[in-house]
Amino acid sequence: MFDALLRRLTAPTPAALTEPDADLALAALLVRLARADGDYAQSEMARIDNILVSRHNLTPWAAAKMRAQAEILEQEAPDTVRFTRAIKNATAIEERAGLVQAMWSVALVDDNRDAGEDQLMRLVANLLGLTDQESALARQKASQI
Repeated sequence: MFDALLRRLTAPTPAALTEPDADLALAALLVRLARADGDYAQSEMARIDNILVSRHNLTPWAAAKMRAQAEILEQEAPDTVRFTRAIKNATAIEERAGLVQAMWSVALVDDNRDAGEDQLMRLVANLLGLTDQESALARQKASQI
């Protein structure tokens, strides 16, 4: 279903993603984060949908459809390092703190800080070029949502 996108993500030097592919890749990364604790809760699905609605100006139905596609992509996607690197190449530096804030909001929505989620957040923030302080600031902003 996502063969062309997966080939681009797994290439030795992935090409920059087009906007629709980058949007789907980000959604899949949000799903990967939500699944990191082994409990993909309804509250996490709803938060992902809300993020997709606000970031991409989608209807709730279109956001749920994108999340469903992202769930499939996440299962087929390469390791998180390549996945995140492709997102980084498709995203301006100014937008990356917002991406990390969105990810933190998914991680925190179930009121359960899990070690697996924390580890994934540290990795992704670093791969996106954010410092620990910038990630902590994004987490603080996300906790106020």
